[in-house]
Amino acid sequence: MVPFQLARLSDGEFRLLGGFIQETLGIKMPPVKKTLLEGRLQKRLRLLGLQSFSDYCTYLFSSEGMTQEAVHMLDTVTTNKTEFFREGIHFRYLRNMVLPQLVGMRAYGPGRPLRVWSAGCSTGEEPYTIAMALNEYAEQNGGLHFSVLATDVSSRALEKARCGIYEEEKISPVSEEMRGKYFLRSKDRAKCLVKVVPELRERVVFTRVNLMDEDYGLTEPVEVIFCRNVMIYFDRPTQRRLVKKLCGHLIAGGYVFIGHSETLNGLSVPLVQVAPTLYRKNVR
Repeated sequence: MVPFQLARLSDGEFRLLGGFIQETLGIKMPPVKKTLLEGRLQKRLRLLGLQSFSDYCTYLFSSEGMTQEAVHMLDTVTTNKTEFFREGIHFRYLRNMVLPQLVGMRAYGPGRPLRVWSAGCSTGEEPYTIAMALNEYAEQNGGLHFSVLATDVSSRALEKARCGIYEEEKISPVSEEMRGKYFLRSKDRAKCLVKVVPELRERVVFTRVNLMDEDYGLTEPVEVIFCRNVMIYFDRPTQRRLVKKLCGHLIAGGYVFIGHSETLNGLSVPLVQVAPTLYRKNVR
């Protein structure tokens, strides 16, 4: 029996695939990522029955490949690291600063809820955390109508997010009181799984959006945008274009949260920093 040989990615093939990834997703692909890309795409080659990356590139850039394979390839290379209540100070800012300010600006009712957008939502931990924080605020402050839009480029991540099922250890950052309130434990305790309660899941709408697209398909402006730990993969010109597009969907006086390793300094965008990694759109 001939032993299975892993395909190797040539420098030329890496530049071709890396250029496609950067153009499509905005993700920088420097030479140091060659081994990472090669390893992640090995599975795609095996599933497709292809022997080389040359064959893979030929298929990917064919009309059939662009329709059938491109979304799977992009799913494979995206990183979906997230957790409940990640960078927890943001949710204190949301409760103590952002929501009182927004509620003071206008009333939010069934016909016009307060809208929050989780851009780059991964497997759903962030938007469900946002929904929990908003619901807690609503209960403690006489009610608040709200909705959460959750978007990601990864269809695989969105599928998991919509299910709302997680390993029990994943909800350890959630307080004991909120675990009992917002999660249901599996009847089969050996599985150690929990599921987000239906009342919370119905507050979150998941949809696929590529932040590099010109049109995101959003029909209503939002009050708050969480776009955290997404821009670290982009170069500065791409970051500037992205933030400007995000601001086009944000109300005047609305807020943007970014990740702790990110900064908007020097980007020349219509936002003013009001706290570490928290920005507000200029009020006209």
